[in-house]
Amino acid sequence: MHWRLRGAWLWPTFVVATLLEMVLLHVQPVQGQSTGLVAGLLVAGCLNLIAVALVGGLGGRLLGRRRPEMPRVVADNYAGTAVLAIVGAAFVVAGVLHRPALQERKAAFGEQSQAVREWVAINGDAPARAHVALADTLPVDEDLFRTCVPGGDPKRQLCLIVDTSRTPPLVKRDSSREPNAIFNSRGGFR
Repeated sequence: MHWRLRGAWLWPTFVVATLLEMVLLHVQPVQGQSTGLVAGLLVAGCLNLIAVALVGGLGGRLLGRRRPEMPRVVADNYAGTAVLAIVGAAFVVAGVLHRPALQERKAAFGEQSQAVREWVAINGDAPARAHVALADTLPVDEDLFRTCVPGGDPKRQLCLIVDTSRTPPLVKRDSSREPNAIFNSRGGFR
C-alpha cells in the first residue's frame, strides 16, 4: 500500500499536464502564429501518451533495475511522471525559441497594414478609403501579403500585394480583384 500511494501520480499528472500544455500551446505556440485550444489538447495529449507509453515503460524498467525493492508498476509510474515533466519543459523551450519568429511575423503584418492604409489614402478611390478598416489580409509568404479592401461591389475589391522584405514595404495593385476568400479557395498564387 505504501508503494501504491507513492506511485499513483502518473494519470492525475497526465491529465493536469495535458490541460496545462494545451493552454501553453495556445498562449505560446511552438509553430505558426497560433494554436487553437482543441489542436493544443490533441497535440499535448498525443505526445504525452506516446511519451508515457514508449519512454515511461523503458524508464520504469531502468528504474526497477536500480531499485529492485520497488514494484514494477510504481517504477513505471515514476518514470512516466518524469517523462511528462520533460515533455512539458520541451513545450516551454520550443515556445520560447519560436517567440522571435512570431514577433517578426506580427511586426511584418503591422508594417503591411500601415503600408496599405497609406497607399489607399493616396491612391484609393472614395469607397476604398471609407472601408480601409475592413481590409482582409491573406499571408502569402513570410514577407508577402495580399490585402483586399472592400468597395462598392463585394465581388470586386481593391486588392494589393505588399512585400515587407523592403523598407518601406513595396505595395502593388493586384490585377485580380477577387476577395481573398474566393482567391484563396481557387488556389491563390500558383
